[in-house]
Amino acid sequence: MSNSSKLSIKEKLAYGLGDTGSNIVFQVVIIYMMFFYTDVFGISAAAAGTLMLVVRLFDAITDPLMGALADRTNSRWGRYRPYLLWIAIPYGVLAVLAFTTPDTSEANKLIYAYVTYALMMTAYTAINIPYSALGGMLTRDTQERASVQAWRFAMAKVGGVMVAALTFPLVTYFGEGNKQLGFSQAMVVLSVIAILCFVACFAFTKERVVEVAKKVSIKSDILAVLRNDQWWVMAAVTFFLLITVAMRGGVTPYYVTYYLGQESLVSSFVTTSMVGGICGALFTGWAIKTICKVKLMKFACLGVAAANFILFNVPADMVYVAFIINFMTQFFHMIFIPILFSTIPDTADYGKEKNGNGPMAMGISGHLLSLKFGIAIGGALTGWLLSAYGYQANVIQTETANNGIVTIFSLSPAIGALIAFGLLHFYKLNQAWYLKKEGNIDE
Repeated sequence: MSNSSKLSIKEKLAYGLGDTGSNIVFQVVIIYMMFFYTDVFGISAAAAGTLMLVVRLFDAITDPLMGALADRTNSRWGRYRPYLLWIAIPYGVLAVLAFTTPDTSEANKLIYAYVTYALMMTAYTAINIPYSALGGMLTRDTQERASVQAWRFAMAKVGGVMVAALTFPLVTYFGEGNKQLGFSQAMVVLSVIAILCFVACFAFTKERVVEVAKKVSIKSDILAVLRNDQWWVMAAVTFFLLITVAMRGGVTPYYVTYYLGQESLVSSFVTTSMVGGICGALFTGWAIKTICKVKLMKFACLGVAAANFILFNVPADMVYVAFIINFMTQFFHMIFIPILFSTIPDTADYGKEKNGNGPMAMGISGHLLSLKFGIAIGGALTGWLLSAYGYQANVIQTETANNGIVTIFSLSPAIGALIAFGLLHFYKLNQAWYLKKEGNIDE
């Protein structure tokens, strides 16, 4: 396949289904896990926050190992695709267990939460690192990579819409007032859908970029990534941005339930944000054809910051205004995210060009590690800040607690977007770099 070859819509859609599957479970973790732990499972916000931080430290071991394993895999199905089959069912089963509440003491519950959360995130690592690396193997064309990622994250948001629209109704339907039972049964339904999406992604995609695996050590691969200055820029962008994404996502049910005072609208509010994200991702697929992706990322950062600063000032009684501005925050956010993920294969190409080694899955695993550390810090900060502001589960909140919820929900993503905007000034793999690499412009 030539560098200029285009992928079919069918294959882009199929690749996107992989992130539909991932996000059906992952968005439940981002949006509902903190709420589940505090208001359903029965542990404190501070303990839940610490749990999310401690478990993610384990990723510092599992992510590089998974990247190394994926880069060295050889099968008749390719290097990265087979993991979509091998890990799909374990991922679904562990997701159900993580949202199951054992009938035991609070201390034993905390142990259970640590174990099941850790295993679920290990399964996420085992399927998502190869899946992400697969996107770089469908084509070498940098614009097509961005287009593929736009489809990927549009479909990821479809998974998010399913989560938003189905989670609470399924909890209510299956639980009949028992949220512990409801969450467990709801995750069974969502996990089955996720498994089917992974299988479809496997069936209708193909690894076209075939490279002879070099016989180098895992240490050499890690060092190759660590020597890549452009990879470091995007890892830093991801880390700081995902801190605030986790904070915003984790506090969303609290914002709607306690600040807006509309618990019945949690699903509608989250669904609105997911639809905004789909629109943003689809806009990216169109805009990337004519606009340099680095410029588009900077534009998106400013849009995220502006929309969230406006949201911070929306009074609690202006519910529908909050819905509209929330839609806009996610529209701009999902312009940024697909392009962000499309830059990592570019940094691998850059590393190969500069240092002679650009291990794709190792670069992806390092990037996902920065993402997970960001989510870990964000999740921990959410629990700690809720506790510091005086949040108490299942009661009317004080003014201080509500102010804290609003601050976490709107100001944190605005700050994260501005930090990302500043860091992007150090990223140089723009359209001019790609054209030079392909020999289409003079030195």
